[in-house]
Amino acid sequence: MKKLTILINCKDQSGIIATVTNFIANNNGNIVYIDQHVDREQDIFFMRLEGEFEAVSFNTEAFKENFKSNLAEQFKMKWRIYSAEDKPKMALFVSKYDHCLYDILGRYNSGELDVEIPFIISNHNTLKPIADSFNIPFYHIPVTKETKAAAEEQQLKLCKEFGIHFIVLARYMQIVSGKIISQYNNKVINIHHSFLPAFVGAKPYHSAYKRGVKIIGATSHYVTEELDAGPIIEQDVARVSHTHAIEDLIAKGRDLEKIVLANAIKLHIKRKVMVYNNKTVIFS
Repeated sequence: MKKLTILINCKDQSGIIATVTNFIANNNGNIVYIDQHVDREQDIFFMRLEGEFEAVSFNTEAFKENFKSNLAEQFKMKWRIYSAEDKPKMALFVSKYDHCLYDILGRYNSGELDVEIPFIISNHNTLKPIADSFNIPFYHIPVTKETKAAAEEQQLKLCKEFGIHFIVLARYMQIVSGKIISQYNNKVINIHHSFLPAFVGAKPYHSAYKRGVKIIGATSHYVTEELDAGPIIEQDVARVSHTHAIEDLIAKGRDLEKIVLANAIKLHIKRKVMVYNNKTVIFS
């Protein structure tokens, strides 16, 4: 059985759903999931569909060509079709914090994340033993102000060599430049230590503690050239009170970071995220 996921967005107009579903039926497909959303302010239609097709007679490339000529051009669609057998390749960028890396690799090792992880990149050697314990190649690429451009060239070379589909910044404490972002538009996922927008700087939980906050949070988003302002994929919060010490806030915050980042990765892997005008549509 061949399984495809179809993502569509275009100007909202009559007949899109009927035309798409009839097209699937006429190609001997069975729809196992379908959801749609209309942004009334922008007048934009979004759809996510999963279909199953008999593998013996089915040709994915021919299906894509027919979809393009018979549907996409008619409705002026932006569209993507993914095959379930095409497992995405994810690169991990880390620095010295290990909590997100341990969590991701644990989920990966247990089969929870349906991806390949060809390598881990870090600007420090600190986390190499973790990569070694999971038998994942580790590349130490130091980054300074003077070497940043050359370091990113090395990073991009590795990504190209291994056919990387998307990058996860698992507490990578460097600003990613437009050089990488342009190559991986809406394909670089970051985890931020707060419910954006919120406390910035090196010690956000210390700042939150001093302000006596009542909730702390974490935000995962796609990276854009405007720092921490990219399309948001996932967020979560936890309640805190005056009884919590700074150490408690840090521990709770790191738990949130792990969960929020893992959920964002899953949504991206399962092709449940659509980006439009710096916002996201997240399908269930």
